[in-house]
Amino acid sequence: MRKLVLLSSALMLFNSFSSVAETIHFPEEFVPLQVGERLIEQSFFSRVDDVELAPGTYQVKMKYTDLYEQGYDDHQVVESEPFWVELTVESGKDYDLVFNRASNAVAAEVFAESPQVSLKAKGSELAVPLSIVSYRAASASAQAVASAPVAATSNKPATAVPVTLPAKVPGGQAGLKNMPSAAAMLEFWWQQASPEERRAFLQKVSN
Repeated sequence: MRKLVLLSSALMLFNSFSSVAETIHFPEEFVPLQVGERLIEQSFFSRVDDVELAPGTYQVKMKYTDLYEQGYDDHQVVESEPFWVELTVESGKDYDLVFNRASNAVAAEVFAESPQVSLKAKGSELAVPLSIVSYRAASASAQAVASAPVAATSNKPATAVPVTLPAKVPGGQAGLKNMPSAAAMLEFWWQQASPEERRAFLQKVSN
């Protein structure tokens, strides 16, 4: 009986913890790296595009990286330096990180110099612009008020992250030429991988 009571209490505690965590979804062009002092683990084989945070105000570190076609079997990777933004999560709301994607690589390079992103609550028409900030460690009192249980969710294989071709591509074969090729995407993720991840990948495909 006592074990049953303890198990029920543990389940209630878990459910109450999960209920206060809200989700922020990151588009594939932005990689979440850190929330406060807590690192978000990314790898060549999987990436994190959903982060769960308790209600509060946080400093989040992220990086912009995008791929643009330059012609047949030619592409250009555009990326920014990692940067910090400050955002506020409200109880009962899930969010999307949104931005205006550049139409070409030249415009993307300008965007990468000074990324502009916004936070949009799901179901809302209003997106709140996020200011780029310099990271500062939270004070003890602030950490007590908004200490974030950070749960990185929706870990997906890196090869599944790029946009897949739809069943019917607008423009027929001409539309297909504007889509990144599998080889281009493979090279893109290879450039993002660490030496250890590259060795692990080569070992995996050689077996």
